[in-house]
Amino acid sequence: MYRTALRNVLAHKARLLMTTLAVLLGTAFVAGTLVFTDTLGEAWRSQNAKSYTDIAVTVSDHGAVGKGYDHGGRSSEGPSLTEDTRKAIAALPGAAEARGVVSGFAGIADKKGALIGDGFSTTGTNYVPGADGTDPRFPLVDGRGPRGSGEIALDTRTAEKGGFKVGDTVRVAVNGPVMQLQLTGTLHTNDPRVEAGGSLAAFDTATAQNLYLSPGRYGEIDIKGKPGADDAALLAAVKQTVPASESIEARTGRDLAAEQERMIDLATKGMSTILLVFAGISLFVGIFIIANTFTMLIAQRTKELALLRAVGASRKQITLSVLAEALLVGLAASIGGLVAGAGIASGLRALLNGPWDANLPDGPLVIAPSTVIASLAVGVVVTVLAALLPSLRAARVAPVAAMSSVEQPATQKSLLARNIIGLLFGSAGAAGLLAGAAGKSVNLVGLGAAALLIGTFVLTPLLSRPVIALFAPALRKLFGTPGKLARENAVRNPRRTAATASALTIGVTLITALTVVGASVSDSADKSYTTDRKSDYVVAMDNYAMLAPEVAGEIAKAPGVSAISVKRNVPVETGPGEDDGATITGVDAATFDRLVDVKVTAGPADALKQGKLLATKAYAEHNGLTVGSTLDVGYPDGARATLTVGALVEGNSELFGLIAPDQLVGPHAKPGTGLQKVLVKGSNGATPELKQALRDATGGNPLIGVTSERDARAETQRGITAVLNVMYGLLGMSVIVAILGVVNTMAMSVFERRREIGMLRAIGLDRRGVSRMVRLESLVIALFGGVVGVLLGIVSAWAAVRTIAGTLKNITMVVPPVQIGFFLVAAAVIGLLAAVWPARRAARLDILGAIKSE
Repeated sequence: MYRTALRNVLAHKARLLMTTLAVLLGTAFVAGTLVFTDTLGEAWRSQNAKSYTDIAVTVSDHGAVGKGYDHGGRSSEGPSLTEDTRKAIAALPGAAEARGVVSGFAGIADKKGALIGDGFSTTGTNYVPGADGTDPRFPLVDGRGPRGSGEIALDTRTAEKGGFKVGDTVRVAVNGPVMQLQLTGTLHTNDPRVEAGGSLAAFDTATAQNLYLSPGRYGEIDIKGKPGADDAALLAAVKQTVPASESIEARTGRDLAAEQERMIDLATKGMSTILLVFAGISLFVGIFIIANTFTMLIAQRTKELALLRAVGASRKQITLSVLAEALLVGLAASIGGLVAGAGIASGLRALLNGPWDANLPDGPLVIAPSTVIASLAVGVVVTVLAALLPSLRAARVAPVAAMSSVEQPATQKSLLARNIIGLLFGSAGAAGLLAGAAGKSVNLVGLGAAALLIGTFVLTPLLSRPVIALFAPALRKLFGTPGKLARENAVRNPRRTAATASALTIGVTLITALTVVGASVSDSADKSYTTDRKSDYVVAMDNYAMLAPEVAGEIAKAPGVSAISVKRNVPVETGPGEDDGATITGVDAATFDRLVDVKVTAGPADALKQGKLLATKAYAEHNGLTVGSTLDVGYPDGARATLTVGALVEGNSELFGLIAPDQLVGPHAKPGTGLQKVLVKGSNGATPELKQALRDATGGNPLIGVTSERDARAETQRGITAVLNVMYGLLGMSVIVAILGVVNTMAMSVFERRREIGMLRAIGLDRRGVSRMVRLESLVIALFGGVVGVLLGIVSAWAAVRTIAGTLKNITMVVPPVQIGFFLVAAAVIGLLAAVWPARRAARLDILGAIKSE
C-alpha cells in the first residue's frame, strides 16, 4: 500500500503541484520568521555583549533623569552621584577605572534645519577621554573628541546623513536655545538606539553636566575592574561607597547584560509571534487547498481504490495510503519551504537595511535546529491533517458502488448536518460580536469574529447557490451559452466551490476589516482636528518631551499671532491616601475658548476667567463633582489651595479631567516642569508666513514641531497607511496561496470533466467558448469568495469600531466605497488570471480523445 502511495504521488505530480506550492509558501513564511528573528536576536545579543565587555559594575542615579522639559530635572534634591563619589569609587581596591556618564536627548539639525533621526532616539552624552585622549566607548573614525563648550562629536551615520565633515558648524538643540557647535570628530557607537536610526551627540563632560544635570553631577558611573577582581566583591564595596538613596542603584555589568538579553528575547518573541500569526493564516488557507485537492484526486481514483478494496485492502489501509501520500507531499514541500524561508529571512534583512534604512545589526544567518524541526513538523502536520477527511471518505465507499461510478456526489444528509453545524457556529459568532461590541470587549469580539468566520466557511456550500445565482442573469445576457454553463459548473459541486472560495474569503475578510477600521480611525482623527480645535497651529516637541516655559512668551511675540494658550499638566494631591491624586491642566483663561471648542453643559461659560475649574462630564460623574464643588489640593511645591468647580464641559481630544487657569496652578508646578504644547491662533489663519514666524520664535529648534491641522491630518494618515501597508503585505501571502487554490481547482476540474468538454466541442462549442466557460467559472467562484469576504470584513470591523469607541469618542464606522470596490475587482482579476492555464488546457483538449476518456 505504501508503494502504491509513492506511485500515486509520482503519477500525479502536476495535480499535486499547487498543493505543494501552498504548503511550501506557508512553511517558508514560518521558517523565514524564525530564521529572521533568531538572526536579529543573535546580532542584538552580540552587540549588547560588546556594550558591557569592560564594565564590572554600574551605578545609576534614577533621580538624575527627570521628566521636566529638559529631561534633566536640574534640582539637586537628595544625594546624587558627584565627582567626589566617582573618585572614591575609582580608589577602591578592585576598581581599575570609574567613568562618570551624563546623558539626555540632543536634536541634530541637518543643513536645511530638519531633524536627523526620529526624535525619540536623539541621544546626547559626554565624551570621557582616557590617558590616550580617546573614549573607549566611542572609537574615533575621524578628528578628535570635544574639549570645550563650543565643540561636539557625532556618530558617523548622523554626520553622513547631515552632510557634515570635521570643522563644520552643527546646529544642536537640547533644553534651551539652539546651539551652534563646531564638529571636532566623528565616532563609532554600538548604541542600539543609534543603530536603529537615532543619532548620538557627544559633548565634553562639563558641557553635558550643564545641559542635562548640574555641574559636577553624573547620572551613571561605570566601573572597570582590575584583572582578576571579583565583580561581586567590587559591587559590595561600591554599595558601601555611594550615597544611601532609593534613587541610586548599583549592579554588575553581567546583571545588566543579562537583563538586556531578556528584553531582547521579549522583543524578538513578540515580533516572531506577530509574524507567525500571519504565517498561520497562510497555512490555514492552505488547508482548504490540500483538502480540496485530495478530495478531487480521490474522486478521480474511485475505481482504483475500489479495486484495491476488492482484492483485500482494508479501510484502514486505504486511509493510511492516502495519508502517506499527504505525508510525502508535506515533507517535500516543508523541505523546500525551509530553504525558501532562509532566503526570505536574508532578503528581508537586506530590504530593511537597504531601501527602508532600518540599520539592523550585522551578523551571520542563524538556522537553529528548533527552526528546522518546527518548519518540517508544521508543513507535514498541516498537510496530513488537511488530507484526513478525504482519506476517511475514500475508505467509506463500498467496492461495488465505487466501481460503478466515476464520482460520488455529496449527499443531502451530509449537507444538512453541515448546515446545522454552520448555523450553530455562525449564531454563536454573531452573538459574540454583539456582546463584545456592547461590552467593549476586544477578546469577545475576536472570538466572535473567529466563530462567525468558521460558521460561514461551514455554510459556504449552502450560500454558494443563492449568491452565485445573482450573477446568472449577467452571465447569460453577456456571454450566452458559455456564461450559462459556467454558472451551472460553479454550483454543480457546492463543497468544491465552497473550499475554493473560502481560501480567498479569509484574505479578503481580514483585508476588508483592516481597511474599514483604518478608515474609521482616520475619520475620527480628522473630526478631532476639525471640531475639537480652533487653533491654527500647535507647537510641541516632536519626541513628546516638554517645551521650555519661556517658549510661550517668544511665540506670543511672533508677528501674525493673535492668541495663544499653553497647556501644562500639574499633578496635585486631593486627599490623604496614596491614590488620592489628580492632574490639573493649566491653560490661558483669557484665550482658551478661542483656541479649543469648549461646550459648556452646566455653569457659566466664563468660569475659567473667574478663576474657577472646568471639569469634563465624564470626570465629574466618576468623582461625584457638580458645579460649585470644592477641591482641597496640595501642589508639588507644598502649597495648598481650595479650588471651585465653575462649569462642566463635554470632553474631547483637548479637554479631559480638570482644567484651570495656568496663572493659578502654573506657579506651583515642580521646577523644571515644561509645557505640553502651545496652541496658536493667527490673525490671518494658517499661513506659511505664520508657520515660519513660529519656527523663528522657537529658534529653529529641530526638535520643536509647528503643526497645522492639515499637517496633523496628513501625519495621522501616513501612520495609518504605513500600518495598513505592512498588514496588507503580511496578508499577501495568504492571498497568493488562495490564488494557487483557484488554479489547482480549475485545472483538476478540467481534467475531471474532459469527457464532458469533448462532448461540448463535438456538438458545436468552439475552443474560444470552452476557454471562456472555464474563465467565467473561475471568475464566479472568485467573486463569490470576494463578496462573502467583504461582508464578513465589514461586520467584524463594525464590532471592532464599537469596541474602541470608548477610547476614540468621535469614531463611527466608515466603509470606503473605492477600496471595497477595488477588493471586489481584485477578486475578479484573481479569478480570471487563475483560469488562464486551465482555460488553455481545456480549449486544447483533443475532441475524440476527451470523449473516449473515463
